[in-house]
Amino acid sequence: MSELQRNTDAQALAEAAAEAMYARDEASKSLGMRIVGMAPGYAKLSMQVRPDMLNGHQTCHGGFIFALADSAFAFSCNSHNLNTVAAGCSIEYLAPGRAGDVLTAEAVEQVRSGKTGVYDVTVTNQDGRRIALFRGKSHQIQGEVLQGLGAANPNPQAGTR
Repeated sequence: MSELQRNTDAQALAEAAAEAMYARDEASKSLGMRIVGMAPGYAKLSMQVRPDMLNGHQTCHGGFIFALADSAFAFSCNSHNLNTVAAGCSIEYLAPGRAGDVLTAEAVEQVRSGKTGVYDVTVTNQDGRRIALFRGKSHQIQGEVLQGLGAANPNPQAGTR
């Protein structure tokens, strides 16, 4: 199989896994999150800050920013079609989100080895201003997002670069 075919298959699998996960993800849908980019080890989600997401300072409650980053992390680490959950994560808030802002969380796989991975997520507003930085650590559990399709590359350390 050519490198182009492997990349095309991995992209199609990442998109299919994201579509299946999103269909079952009532939390992300209820917050108005949309998937705006998907690739193996990568996800980009957006969400508009609604008035009911504001805290007592009239800025976006940190929990909603965290939820957006966490969802992007989830879609990114499940993009290989292997059921993967969070083992831990942290967030640094850099600037406030405001009512009407469109926040975008871009999750990028930093490393995936064995059953664990590390993902960095940057949350920005519509002007490109960084709102938060999130780091998630993943753990692969049993099963596949889409049963029977297998993984794009179940052992990334075995692949060639």
